[in-house]
Amino acid sequence: MQTAALIPELLVGDLERSLAFYRDALGFEVLYDRPEEGFVSLRLGAAEIMLEAYDGSPGFWLTGPLDPPLGRGVNFQIAVDDAASLAMRVRAAGILLFRDLAEARYRVGEAVVVVRQLLLQDPDGNLLRFSERLAGA
Repeated sequence: MQTAALIPELLVGDLERSLAFYRDALGFEVLYDRPEEGFVSLRLGAAEIMLEAYDGSPGFWLTGPLDPPLGRGVNFQIAVDDAASLAMRVRAAGILLFRDLAEARYRVGEAVVVVRQLLLQDPDGNLLRFSERLAGA
């Protein structure tokens, strides 16, 4: 199985709630799961993410306390083909947006890239930035 070069693995408080969010509300597909371990691997387009249920047990690779919201200091940019359609899907699912759908310009070297993006938090507070490239390098 071919996998992405970087696949974040997020600890989640309730795997079923997170799976419903990622799969049902956002449209990720399940690549494989290990229900006995509280683990699932997901994909949306070329992006992959893994979720693992955390119940407070020792043995996890923790670098510090897991105080909500999780993912402070990072946002996961996920490339999508149609950010506007995803925004409509998210709103229909009743998910609040952290930042509404908007165009942004970013300098990349000497070029400028134009994207349409929206930001939202998953049920554990991880910040997700869905970005559609409109023009540029």
